[in-house]
Amino acid sequence: MAVSRALRRLLRIRDLEEEQSRLALEASLDDLHTLQHALAATTERDRQGRRLVQASALNGEIRDRTAGLEETRSADRFALVLGPRIADAEQDVMSLREDYLDKRVERRQAETLIEEATARDTLDADRRSQQALDDWFGNRRHGQDVEEKACEADDSESAPRGRALDAEKAASEKTLDRSYE
Repeated sequence: MAVSRALRRLLRIRDLEEEQSRLALEASLDDLHTLQHALAATTERDRQGRRLVQASALNGEIRDRTAGLEETRSADRFALVLGPRIADAEQDVMSLREDYLDKRVERRQAETLIEEATARDTLDADRRSQQALDDWFGNRRHGQDVEEKACEADDSESAPRGRALDAEKAASEKTLDRSYE
């Protein structure tokens, strides 16, 4: 029995589902990385605000100090907003990764079914081929046995006739020998 079209269709569907799941995972990972880069940029913005406050303490510039404090507050607020969004994105990534792995397992199971069916078909074909060879050899050998038995039967039937011919030949030779004497 060949691999059914339904199994091949199932494998194709599983392959497409895995591909879609992988693409969704990659998109979610990209979103997570974007949020993490935004958090890193926010952290750098906070550092720059602190440096500006330190520099203003040395120069005595009030504008720099105010700008530095505002940069720090703004970075802190942005970090507070990004924290839960990053946590949600991480949860989404974990969920999509599990979904992707499930789809991958399903595809591999379909592949395994097809491989097993193909192996079973190959084994059956090899078995049938060997059986055909065995039958051919057995028939050939049986044909030789029949021919040998037929030859033996012909030899056994012809043996008395052959002895009779041998006896006639010997008698005729004796007769010829006597006539020459």
